[in-house]
Order: sequence, then C-alpha cells, then structure tokens
Amino acid sequence: MNTHRIAYLSGLVAVLAANTSFAQDDANASASLSLSDGLTTSSSADGDYMTRYRPEAGLLELGVFVGALFPSKDHNILLEDKVHQEYGSLVPELGLRVGYYPLSFLGAELEGAVGKGSVDDESATMLGGRGHVVAQLPFWSVTPFVLGGFGRLAMHSDPLGNDGDPAYHFGAGVKVPVNEMLSVRLDLRDNLTQKYNAKPDTLTHHPEIQLGLTGTFGRSSKPEGPKDRDGDGFDDSKDRCPDEPGVAPDGCPVKDSDGDGVPDPQDQCPEAAGPAPTGCPVDDSDGDGFDDSKDQCPDVKGIAPDGCPDEDPDKDGVLGKADKCPNEPETKNGFQDDDGCPDEVPDAVKRFTGVIEGIQFDTGRATIRPSSKTTLDQAAAVLTEHPSLRVLITGHTDTVGSRDLNMKLSADRAESVKAYLVIKGVDAGRVETRGAGPDEPIADNATVEGKQKNRRIEFKLLSK
Repeated sequence: MNTHRIAYLSGLVAVLAANTSFAQDDANASASLSLSDGLTTSSSADGDYMTRYRPEAGLLELGVFVGALFPSKDHNILLEDKVHQEYGSLVPELGLRVGYYPLSFLGAELEGAVGKGSVDDESATMLGGRGHVVAQLPFWSVTPFVLGGFGRLAMHSDPLGNDGDPAYHFGAGVKVPVNEMLSVRLDLRDNLTQKYNAKPDTLTHHPEIQLGLTGTFGRSSKPEGPKDRDGDGFDDSKDRCPDEPGVAPDGCPVKDSDGDGVPDPQDQCPEAAGPAPTGCPVDDSDGDGFDDSKDQCPDVKGIAPDGCPDEDPDKDGVLGKADKCPNEPETKNGFQDDDGCPDEVPDAVKRFTGVIEGIQFDTGRATIRPSSKTTLDQAAAVLTEHPSLRVLITGHTDTVGSRDLNMKLSADRAESVKAYLVIKGVDAGRVETRGAGPDEPIADNATVEGKQKNRRIEFKLLSK
C-alpha cells in the first residue's frame, strides 16, 4: 500500500511542476537573472502577478499547516516489550513551521506537528519535530521547491507504549502567493524510519501530504507596474481605448456593426447579419437555421446535422413511423418493446417472471416430473399468446455435490424446460437458457427448507 501511495504522490508532484513551468513561459521572456551574493531576480514586468511575489534573499516565513501521515505497516515505533501492531491507515496532523531564506533559492526550516491516530481501536498521539534544507526556483511568484532533512517521529499509545524513532524525510511541493504577505503551500513527502524486525539500517516509508498557509516577512517594496485599466494588455499611455478591452495595434475593440459575430473587416455584409465566414444572410426556407443549400429537408424544420426533423424525439430508440407514441418513451420491460409506447407487463405475463413455482425434476437429473406439466403448459400458452416476448430461463441448484456438477445440472434443467416449450409451439429463437448452479442462492443452504428454495427455475423477460 505505501509503495502505491508514494508512486501517487510522486506523480502529483510531477504534474504540479509541469503545470507551473508552462504557466511561467510568458514571464520568462521578460525576466533576467544576476548571480552575485546568491541568486537575485529582476524583471521589467514587476506589476505582473507571475513575478510580483517571487522569492527574495533574506525572507522569513512563518506557517501553519494541516496534513495527513500514512503510517507504515512495518513501523518500529513501539517499546521492546510490546507486541507489534499496525497504526491506523491515516493520522490527521496539525503543525507549525518557521523558515529563513538567506538566499532567494535556498533556505532552512524547522517544523513541529501533532496528530491523532489509532492502534487496536485505541487512541494514539503522534508527535513530530524536524529540520530540513529547502531549494526552490525563485524565478516566479508560483514557486516549486524540493526539501530534505532529519528529525524524530514519536507515537504515544497504551497498546504500543511511548516510543520515538529518528526519521529522515524528503519531498517536493509548491508555494502559491495570495498577496505580498500570504501564500498557500502544498507539500508531498516521504518519511523514513527503522523497519520493524529488520536490520538496523533497513528503513520503511511513511508518506505524508500537507496543505498550509505561510506568512512572508522582509519582502522589499517594488515599483508599481504600468497601468492597464481595461485589462487588455495595452499600457494606458499607449491604449487609444483605455476603458474598452481591445486588440492590436491600438488597443481598441474590433467593431461588428450587425452583431453577427463576424468583425467588420472580414464581414462582406457589415450591415446585414449572417453566419461566418462571409457574414452575409443565407436562404433558409423553413427557418431552422440551416442554409437551404445544405438543408436536406428545406421545407420542414429540422435539427443538426442535416436540417431534417428528429426521427426519435422521445429518445427511446424506436424511430420514425415505427414509434406509435413519438412523444412518450417506450418502457423497456421485455413486453411490446417495438411499438415505442409506455406499457405495463400484463398480470398473466408477470406470473411467469421470476421464480416459477411448480416446476420439479427427478433428483440429481434434468428429467421434468409429470407434475410440472400444468405449469409449463400455462407458460407455453402465455408465450404463444404474446409472440413478441423473449425469455431467459435460468436453472439454479443447492450446494449439495460439486460445483461443476451443479453448474451442468442447472444448465441441463434450463434446457429441458426450453425443449418442453418448443414442443408446445414456442419458437426456440425466443428462448435463451443459463445455468447458475449454486452461485445465486435465495435462501440458507444450511437448512432443508433453504435448499428446497434454492433448487428452482427462473424466467426473465428480455428486451430487444
């Protein structure tokens, strides 16, 4: 399980890093780097979000987080005189962190966390303390990072006692600023402690995910970027229409005099609305929105793709004239499913659906007993009266004997019933059979009464 969790967390980190990289491509074009006394950044687009809150040297970060630790089944966090037991699969945690970044791309953090888990249905308290080095990409406001460090992971519980082990950890994540002071942070990590009942240098994994808020202190003030009141990407000083979003070359919107969605420069009929690409009106005799030249039913209103009426307005699968109730969907119940009308199964037909009482066989054989004739004759009569019906006959057995023999016996009994119905005039193509053996009991096979109920024949109407 832990291996799958680690693979999942690693995949999520890769997706976050990839998305961050793509989102910053435009910002990279305007950013420049200088390497002196550590890594510093500058940009001609300081007013842009993508670079406005990027990391700087000398920042202090204070944060709070919530998370979830997934304890390893092979942990060794227990006293020597205790019997090894697994902690619960998830430990919710709450923690605090403080970090200092002397360089924009490198810093160190201390963390403390407490969580509540369980072991053997009893409460277990988790305590953790650790320090680590953080390396981050300082080019953008959205900041990917990796970290690694060392600490101690402890658990306090009655079943396993109070114990703690040294813990190495590593991970990756991303910081997403909300404003100059506040950021949202996501961490995906793995914690390594000694593995139970193994060599001292053998480690086991405790995956972890954290989501938190971080306050940033010590950020330098930055000049306000160019103003763009309408948000169209054109500086107000160069925008001829500063209060209307526009396009190149002057920041003014493209006019569409007839409101047909085709801009005037490309509209061959700018005063009369029409579809792209020409913007000119089209002939549409039936007013269904399809040009007569492309409408296969130009005199009758229709729909896509050909402009002809919908052959199945009630979406029941019965098309055109075959649907006697075009505005009411067919009831798919195996009875008269071809007429397109809602209906109910007649009581006489309902009697021969589900478990059919009165059909019996010789013990251990597929031979139908004479006492079953009345029931089977009535079933044949109903099927003859309603020639559109199709039926699935399923044989069932109890658990006496081997499963393979019961599967064959149940299938043979279903075939025997079908053969009887065919002799009585029912078309064989309307009848399907299946042997379920002992796999679908409806009663307890531990009792005589239950076994009797499980030895049965069932009819099911089939929809076309």
